[in-house]
Amino acid sequence: MEQSILTELKKAAKKSLKARHNDLADNHRQLQILNGGLFADGELPYFKNKIAETNQFPLKPNTLEILQINVGYMCNQVCEHCHVDAGPDRKEIMTRETMEQCLEVIRNTGAHTLDLTGGAPEMNPNFRWFVEEASKAGIKDFIVRSNLTIILANKKYYDLPEFFKKHNVHVVSSMPHYTRGKTDKQRGDGVFDKSIKALQMLNAVGYGMPDSSLRLDLVYNPSGAFLPTDQAALEHDFKKALKEDFDIDFHNLFSITNLPISRFLDYLIASENYEDYMYALVDAYNPAAVANVMCTNTISVGWDGWLYDCDFNQMLDLKVASTVKHIKDYNEDLLNDRDIVISQHCYGCTAGAGSSCQGSVA
Repeated sequence: MEQSILTELKKAAKKSLKARHNDLADNHRQLQILNGGLFADGELPYFKNKIAETNQFPLKPNTLEILQINVGYMCNQVCEHCHVDAGPDRKEIMTRETMEQCLEVIRNTGAHTLDLTGGAPEMNPNFRWFVEEASKAGIKDFIVRSNLTIILANKKYYDLPEFFKKHNVHVVSSMPHYTRGKTDKQRGDGVFDKSIKALQMLNAVGYGMPDSSLRLDLVYNPSGAFLPTDQAALEHDFKKALKEDFDIDFHNLFSITNLPISRFLDYLIASENYEDYMYALVDAYNPAAVANVMCTNTISVGWDGWLYDCDFNQMLDLKVASTVKHIKDYNEDLLNDRDIVISQHCYGCTAGAGSSCQGSVA
């Protein structure tokens, strides 16, 4: 049954949930599902009650380390499990005015990492200008999250590996699996072959090589309704397979748990896996992971400048619980004094070894 559901989803997923007028494109509807059902009936504990058992509620931020900026939801891919609901039909793009406001914060923040994401961030028409300006700010680690296939999407992107090298960008790339079948199943036909070619192009300019300072990391997330296995073991398997089959090198693999929001929530409901998946997340809850979840050291900036505790909260429109809610009013001291906004999707970041945009946390 699940395979037939996947086939139907694959046919539908040529457009975003928003373009399909799917009710899950409404973040309020997603929150109704997350807060109702199993949790409202008392079968599973609300996340706030679970972390209260170990005196971790309310969840508070630590020192800000990462400023993550989403420069737009437009993407050249429409992946089945995308929590952003990104795609070619998404027109939400950060303006240069908002980028200027972000640059002012970047120049003055105490954070050591700048993390640009999307969609495909490279599709923002001001992306290169923004990277050039941000690279002058002296941030220690400058990340761009690339889906790899964008490099081959159009000849205007062919020089991205050299552009990234010029600005010493740390490239973090999505790679669902080291096999064609599992990658294309999640991301679309032909994605695997294009991703391999893009990785080889990055290797050719020095990215990912054992002694290179040009950082190239990969991101893995499961293709179905199950949790990722051990990150170190996955990294070993990825490195072995990609090196033997394609002579590709990379530095680290980040393993990320799929959170039950947006298109992955749509998949869970359509395949009748939602309740089982939520039980799995709650059963795998690890209190040791709570202290290191990414919302404790990260601020997420939306394409329109609104501030969130994490990228997932951004997709649910759960803005920070602070008097400072927009990048134009940014005040790090006030933000560090907030309570972190949580809901039941947060179980995804605290299951097993934990999960963040930088991989496992426990």
